[in-house]
Amino acid sequence: MNPFLYSIPTKVYFGENQLGHLGPELARFGQRVLLTYGGGSIKATGLYDRVVAEIRKAGLVLFELPGIEPNPRVTSVRQGAELCKREKIDVLLAVGGGSTIDCTKFIGAGAFYDGDPWDLSTGAAKIAQCLPIVTVLTLSATGSEMDSGGVITNLETREKLGNGHPVMVPKVSFLDPTNTYTVSAYQTACGAADILSHTLEVYCNTEPDLELLDGFMEHLVRTVVQFAPVAQREPTNYEARANLMWASSWAINGFVVGGRRQAWSCHPIEHEVSAIYDITHGLGLAILTPRWMEYCLDARTAPRLARFARNVFGVDPALDPSVAAREGIRRLSAFYFETLGLKSSFTALGIDRTHFAHMARKACEGGTIHGFQPLDQKAVETIFEMCL
Repeated sequence: MNPFLYSIPTKVYFGENQLGHLGPELARFGQRVLLTYGGGSIKATGLYDRVVAEIRKAGLVLFELPGIEPNPRVTSVRQGAELCKREKIDVLLAVGGGSTIDCTKFIGAGAFYDGDPWDLSTGAAKIAQCLPIVTVLTLSATGSEMDSGGVITNLETREKLGNGHPVMVPKVSFLDPTNTYTVSAYQTACGAADILSHTLEVYCNTEPDLELLDGFMEHLVRTVVQFAPVAQREPTNYEARANLMWASSWAINGFVVGGRRQAWSCHPIEHEVSAIYDITHGLGLAILTPRWMEYCLDARTAPRLARFARNVFGVDPALDPSVAAREGIRRLSAFYFETLGLKSSFTALGIDRTHFAHMARKACEGGTIHGFQPLDQKAVETIFEMCL
């Protein structure tokens, strides 16, 4: 295995009745708070009122940026960065899921940049500073509450780009599973698919690595497979929601990487799909992931996929590795499309071949994704075809 550095400095308040710590934590970073959130569901659930009450109790000055979109737009980043500069914001408070938190990260970095914040997504400008970020999580999916990255969409250029920097890691995150009780069965399923993809993008790897991390990832996947259907059936089941929430954070906070250097494949491919069609990220990943695994299956990768099949889904260890691998992929597909009830194809979403070549070329950046299997434009187009 390769040497690595691991640092995740986020302070986490996990569980119920933790918001009493919110005001003092915000006050550590200053007096002027920008509250960011999405379409208003936090007002319907009462979370908005509880958050604002804690801010007022701490004597802080509150500003707001509502309306952050799913697949957050650079227009919201621009608006937030300008507000931060104009109002001399000290600290950002993101209340919502990954979209709100991702957008807030780029707002925080954009507050220190004089140009267009989109430059920070494309890499045309380097991320150097970021306002301190505190999060209150309402959706278990992206893990953005405990990592350094984010993804932003530019509708004008039809691009969806990810970038990050250690300065963007949230300082404090409040993870209360009860705040996810109102998440729909559909969004619960999409969130589960996102968590699984974060894990499998690392697990599907042929580099020598730590048995500890392999076992951790297998158990993480089993946890999602066990508890996502429970959360769908019983939205207020605390154990199910708590397990999904903690799995979300640990799937992508860097712990499972363990020095692996292989590039991710499904995420850059899906980003191009949702950049064009604005579909839910987790749904796109659910459709792509089993097809990607099937495309990657050969003599070199079969032992890894067979291990996944045996240790996650209990596939017969006596089976030939290629046979076991295919059965594991079949059971993963059944979990996504039968157990969780997600749509199983691009065709079901109204996606056809029109943009396949464009999306594949963009995903590969004109070259090759060096992942579980090397993927050039033709390979990605083949995977798209498998998704129809």
